[in-house]
Amino acid sequence: MTGTLSPAAPQTARQRVRHPARAAFRAELKRGIAPWTAPAVALTVAVPMVSEAAQWQGGWGDTQEVLHSCVTLLGGPLAAAAGCWQGGRDHRRKTRGLWLSVPRGRLARLVMAALPVAVWAVVGQLVAVAAVLAATWPYTGAGGPSVGMIVVDAWFLVCAVFTGFVVGCVWRWRLAAPVLAAATYLALGIPSYSDSDARFLNPAEQYYLDGRVPVGWFVPVMVLWTGAPVLALVVAYAVRRRFLALVPLVAAATVAPLIVNNADGLFRDDPVARKLICTEAVPQVCVSGLDGPLLSQVSDALTGLHARLDGVPGAPQRYVHAPENRRRAPAGASLLPNHMRGWTVVRGRLADPASYAYETAERIADRACPMSVMVAEDSATLRMWGTDEAVAHWLVPSGGPELIPERGGAYLKRLTAMGEAERRAWLGRYLATRTTCDPKAVPTL
Repeated sequence: MTGTLSPAAPQTARQRVRHPARAAFRAELKRGIAPWTAPAVALTVAVPMVSEAAQWQGGWGDTQEVLHSCVTLLGGPLAAAAGCWQGGRDHRRKTRGLWLSVPRGRLARLVMAALPVAVWAVVGQLVAVAAVLAATWPYTGAGGPSVGMIVVDAWFLVCAVFTGFVVGCVWRWRLAAPVLAAATYLALGIPSYSDSDARFLNPAEQYYLDGRVPVGWFVPVMVLWTGAPVLALVVAYAVRRRFLALVPLVAAATVAPLIVNNADGLFRDDPVARKLICTEAVPQVCVSGLDGPLLSQVSDALTGLHARLDGVPGAPQRYVHAPENRRRAPAGASLLPNHMRGWTVVRGRLADPASYAYETAERIADRACPMSVMVAEDSATLRMWGTDEAVAHWLVPSGGPELIPERGGAYLKRLTAMGEAERRAWLGRYLATRTTCDPKAVPTL
C-alpha cells in the first residue's frame, strides 16, 4: 500500500537518534576551555624540551627523564588549573541552581564536564611526546621509549584535571585556578628535595631512566596510587553515599608501602643497555647497545691511545662501557668513560674526542683505593699519584689538565725522555700494579 512504512523504518529512525550523553560530551569537547587545553599542554611541555634538547637527544632514557619532569611539574599544574576553571564555570555563569532542576546526578554532570578537559590535556601531552621522541630517534641506538612511563604521565594529567575540577566547584573565587596551579607546582616540586624513600610516592619524582626501564608492576601500582585519592575526592563531593570514598583510600593505603619499600626496585636495567656492541679489531672497543651509533667515533678517538700502548705487556685488550657504579674492569680490560648527554655527547656526536680519550687513559691509570690512601700526604703516596697522572698524560698528550711541574710534570718529562724499548718495558711493569694501592709496588720514574 502506498505510504505504508516498512518494518525497518522505525528501527532506522531510532538508530539515528544520538544518545544525550554522547551529544553533550561532543559539545563539551568543542567549546569552552577544553579544546584550548591541548595546545597549552603541548607548548608547556615542548618549549622547555626544545631549550634543553642537547641534554636528551640521543638517549631514550634521557629523553623520557626530561619528558616526565616537564609533563608532571609543568603540565600537571596547568591541567589542574584548567580543571579548576572548568569546575568554576557554573559559579561564574550563575547556573548552579539551574542544574539542580534537571534529573541528571552530580556525578554524571561532573564527569561530563571534566572528562573533555582531561581528554584534551592527554591529547596535548601525546602530541608533545610524539614530537620529542621523533626528534631523538635519529640519534639513538637500539631499544625504544617506555610506553609505561607515557601512560603513567597521561594518567597523572587526568587526575590533575579532576582534582582541579572539584576544587573549582567548591572554591568560588575567580583566581582559584592560578593559585591552585602555583600550589600544585610547589606540592610536586618540594618532595623531590627529600632523601626519604617516601618521595617516590610523589607522581612528579624525578626518576633516573638512563639505561633503565620500569618493572612490570610499576604502571598498575602507580596508576592505582595516583588515581585512588582523586577518586575518593570525586566520590566525597559528588556521590550521596560519601562513605564510599573510604574504599579508594584503603586501596591507596595498601599500595603505598609497596612503593616506599621498593623505592630502589621500581626500575630495572634495560637488557639492551647490558648488551655490548664491539669492534672486530684488537684491542676491542665495546659500547652499550643504547650507544651503538657512537662505536665508530669512540674507536677513532682511541686510535692514538692504542698506538702508544702497542706492544706494551699487560696493555688492555678490551675497552668496555660499564655502569656508573662499577670501578673495577674485567681482567685484561679497561673501562670507558660514561656518556653524559649534553656534555660529552651532543646529538649523537662526541663533543670532545681528545677529552674522551684522556678520560679513558685516566681509567687505565685509576686505582680503586680506600679513602685513607686517597688523602695520604706522605712522599711515597704522592709519588704514586704523580706517576699515574704522568702516564695518563703521556698516553693522551692533549685533552687533560696541566700537570703540576714539580710532581706529575717532572715524571712526564722522564717518561717522555725514555727510549721506546725502555719505556715499553717500564709501562709493562707499571700496568702490572694497576690493582694495587701500595706505593712501593709502583715502579719509579
